[in-house]
Amino acid sequence: MHGLLAEVAAKRKAISDVQPDQRPTKYMRRGEIERLRAEKEEQEKAEREAVDKERKEQAKIAKEEKKQASSRPASDSPVPEIRQGESPVPESSFNISNEETVRRLRSKGQPIRLFAESDKDRRLRLRALELIEEKGHDRQAGQNDFKKALEDVESVERELKSKNSKGKKKGESELAGEGVLDLSLVKTDPDKLYPIIYYALKRVLSEWGEAMDERPEHVKRTTQGKLAAATQVQSADYLKPLFKTLRSRSLPPDMLARMAEIVHYMQKRQYQKANDSYLRLSIGNAPWPIGVTMVGIHERSAREKISSDQVAHVLNDEVSRKYIQSLKRLLTFSQTKYPPEDVSQLMG
Repeated sequence: MHGLLAEVAAKRKAISDVQPDQRPTKYMRRGEIERLRAEKEEQEKAEREAVDKERKEQAKIAKEEKKQASSRPASDSPVPEIRQGESPVPESSFNISNEETVRRLRSKGQPIRLFAESDKDRRLRLRALELIEEKGHDRQAGQNDFKKALEDVESVERELKSKNSKGKKKGESELAGEGVLDLSLVKTDPDKLYPIIYYALKRVLSEWGEAMDERPEHVKRTTQGKLAAATQVQSADYLKPLFKTLRSRSLPPDMLARMAEIVHYMQKRQYQKANDSYLRLSIGNAPWPIGVTMVGIHERSAREKISSDQVAHVLNDEVSRKYIQSLKRLLTFSQTKYPPEDVSQLMG
């Protein structure tokens, strides 16, 4: 009993020693609420400033490291190191299939997989290699291949005189037996399409070079004349990978079919239909966003509408984009030299 009384007395003494402003109150004044709110806002502001300061410091450090890395010679580090979890570009902007990754790596003479390398790391390695090639090509070409073609156009014009005179008879004799390309070969015998497409495009390119060479001298010396000649030289350079692929007979089936249609309609002077085939080759006609072939983990009702021939091949890589663009230039020249009888067949 005495212990209980002593405990009660101690509690009363402790309550009496508490200051009036420290005692818990049921109600708070508005001024007190505003003060607590202001203190909380100041604390949050200080935390945000600290986070922003830290981010700026990290960005500054990353910028300095990038500057140091760019100043190193390219021979010291042919392939930049990619650490786990780091990505030179967002994954969504370079999301290609494993088959496409293997094809591009083989075309560059690189191993298709390194030891303990995942699919994601392999795609990042491919992207790093392509970025290095683009930067190296820009430095070598002065970051403007059109300017280089414009500077070399005079020497190329002199070469075209001798080259076109020799190759004109040969190309025409090889094409004489072919006639108009038969589109039924796409399904029956695709291998026969390769030489027909090859010589047909070579002939148009040769005629384009002859047309540039046959212009009067005062036209060649004008700014527009030099630009037209540079465009022809640039297109001939861009088409070299396509001709190499046609000679090796390694063109994808869907691209082969579209190019066969382009050559067929170009020979028949139906340039409107040739332009439609060019658009199907370059940007595709898929009902889904360009390049999408995987729409989810579940089967959809319109899944069968998506196929490989509806993919935008102009987005495959820089080499494909360049020679597909040069195909359109060949169509434009052919339309100018061999206009159709029906005006409605002209391209827009």
